[in-house]
Amino acid sequence: MRLSNFDFPLPPELIAQHPPADREEARLMVVDRKHRSIDCGQFPQIGEHLRPGDLLVVNDTRVIPARLLGEKPNGGKIEVFLVRRCPGLDETWICLTKSSKPPRPGMVLKLTAGISGEVLPHEDEQGYRKIRFSAPGSFAEALEEGGEIPLPPYIRRDVTKDDRERYQTVFARHAGAVAAPTAGLHFTPERLAALQKQGIEVVHLTLHVGLGTFMPVRVDDLSEHRMHSERYAVSSEAAAAINRAKKEGRRVIAVGTTSTRTLEYALNDQAELVAGQGETDLFITPGFRFRMVDTLITNFHLPRSTLLVLVSAFADRELILAAYERAVAEKFRFFSYGDCMLIL
Repeated sequence: MRLSNFDFPLPPELIAQHPPADREEARLMVVDRKHRSIDCGQFPQIGEHLRPGDLLVVNDTRVIPARLLGEKPNGGKIEVFLVRRCPGLDETWICLTKSSKPPRPGMVLKLTAGISGEVLPHEDEQGYRKIRFSAPGSFAEALEEGGEIPLPPYIRRDVTKDDRERYQTVFARHAGAVAAPTAGLHFTPERLAALQKQGIEVVHLTLHVGLGTFMPVRVDDLSEHRMHSERYAVSSEAAAAINRAKKEGRRVIAVGTTSTRTLEYALNDQAELVAGQGETDLFITPGFRFRMVDTLITNFHLPRSTLLVLVSAFADRELILAAYERAVAEKFRFFSYGDCMLIL
């Protein structure tokens, strides 16, 4: 399978640069795999396509303000982007840095909100650095004060105060992501309550979205691509609820590709979801056998991206590309702050 099979023309003006005034102010494209139909509506109509007994799985990760600005010891400016925490090490992170010259091991960086960062020895062909951070008080509090929300690179504007709220889902709980699980951005507390009143169960799991979601695929042969690992956690309560729904023949509906990857990775040989924590680098491509997810809610993704490959595996590449062609023709909004797709 070739990456070039997952390309489509996308006018730049369709890339959403701002969130809508209201979270639910999004269009909804409904793709029916059985009937191979494509219909358009508005996101608040999503309940019309769900039924009592359905189980909705949301990703409750919280985006951290992962971008820090500061200086090197010689006064040179530097930008530090936290990518992932090193397990078992206090406030030591794998980071990307941007400066005129890369920081060397042993350097102590002076960053915003009184944060300092010591550059540690770390060999990485991709240019990542290992940095141990400290702050006068809590590092997490200093990061909230001095860090900046890391908007995706295709949003070509400065971060605003509104992004602190709007680039988080309303169910965000566990800090650790550097990108939002964007399919969840459309939901409001009122919409979730209405769905639950309709008889739809809502369950949380956590996958901390990493920088890999933005990294371009650099090979055309998809079998050669390796995903970045991302940390996940599934509670025993969530696993029990999801397994129960599956055994009872109720639909498991994944909100987003991150929920999908967690649900399809954390399974045992009997296709039961296993509670616990871990890391996943699962890359879902056409031919993948979905054992847990029955229905998918997702946004519109980049051409030639792993996310477009995933939804094409779920729904059939030709059908998805036809849906994307229609989305472009009808001027749907694309990517993180864009419109929504429901794949039945």
